[in-house]
Amino acid sequence: MKPYVEVVSGGTGPHLLLVHGFLSSRAQWRPNLEGLKAFCRPVIVELWGHGRSPTPDNPDMYRVASYLAAFDEIRRDLGVERWLVCGQSFGAGLTIRYAHQHSRHVIGQVFTNSLSALSAPGERESETNRLVRADAMERDGRPAIEALRFHPRFATRFAPEVKQEMLDDVARISPAAVANALRYTTPQLSVVDCLGEIRVPSLLINGVWERPFQPLRERALKLLPSLGVIDLEGGHSINAEAPLLFNEAIKSFVSSF
Repeated sequence: MKPYVEVVSGGTGPHLLLVHGFLSSRAQWRPNLEGLKAFCRPVIVELWGHGRSPTPDNPDMYRVASYLAAFDEIRRDLGVERWLVCGQSFGAGLTIRYAHQHSRHVIGQVFTNSLSALSAPGERESETNRLVRADAMERDGRPAIEALRFHPRFATRFAPEVKQEMLDDVARISPAAVANALRYTTPQLSVVDCLGEIRVPSLLINGVWERPFQPLRERALKLLPSLGVIDLEGGHSINAEAPLLFNEAIKSFVSSF
């Protein structure tokens, strides 16, 4: 079983793996693709149970190690030795860990605001509460998913066509996949143990309007002093809220090495 992968045609330059966040999909990157194609080849992957990806029954498939193996299989299928990686929110915990464990295959990495990646394990939520939430997702189904504060129906700064695509895709999400992500992926997303060991060029594109994340921006800089940071006016989904500036930041980053 493989996650859904979309290799965007018409790009030039190195391949760029794009991994979206929780309750999102390939639509997360829709505002960025045309601009990114000018200097890279976007490769979009969807998380298990999100968008067009299947929902595995095996809990081990949701563990971070399984995601990393899936990403590297995508790289090998593309026939490339090295590529760029970019993670948004939940996806950042996966791509940062990939850059750490598969550094020889990573030209450089970009990530955005991610409370899950830059918080210490258990810092934001107890294990008990997390498991209770997971059970509620599976028991209550779509109404429980729609009540989550980061459901795209609450988004106010997306272009209308992007928001509609996100809403169409979130309707596809499997409640079982959401529950399993909470049970098995979320507790492994923290990268505070390995961020300081990363040696590949790294860039954080920070949406400064997300106030809870700003102390974690400083934590990331302390852990990885070589980290580049671009602060942009926008919030949690900075790539979709400020797509032109986001693309320009990545272009400048890629041209620096």
